[in-house]
Amino acid sequence: MRADVQNLFIRIHMLHQATREDLTVSDTLPLLEAQGYKVGEREVKQELERLTEDNFLTSHDDVYSMTGAGMEELKEIRAVLGKLCETVIQPVDDGKTKADST
Repeated sequence: MRADVQNLFIRIHMLHQATREDLTVSDTLPLLEAQGYKVGEREVKQELERLTEDNFLTSHDDVYSMTGAGMEELKEIRAVLGKLCETVIQPVDDGKTKADST
């Protein structure tokens, strides 16, 4: 998976996890690795910092907490992901494209 796409998924995972508990780099890294992401501490720290810059997380030393703006963003992300999954995660039909049926 391309790095830019992976980073987007990582940010979504981080926002989701932040609804459950405060985040630290050392706790978040193994959670992401368990999801199959190949990341290091530096990348996790950078993504947490980006989420903080976007006001989705707030930082207290090395601990990151969800903000109200982060909750709203995650709500919107979940709605879009739901629609995306309905569209993208479907059984493949007989292989014909829309152009083939016309």
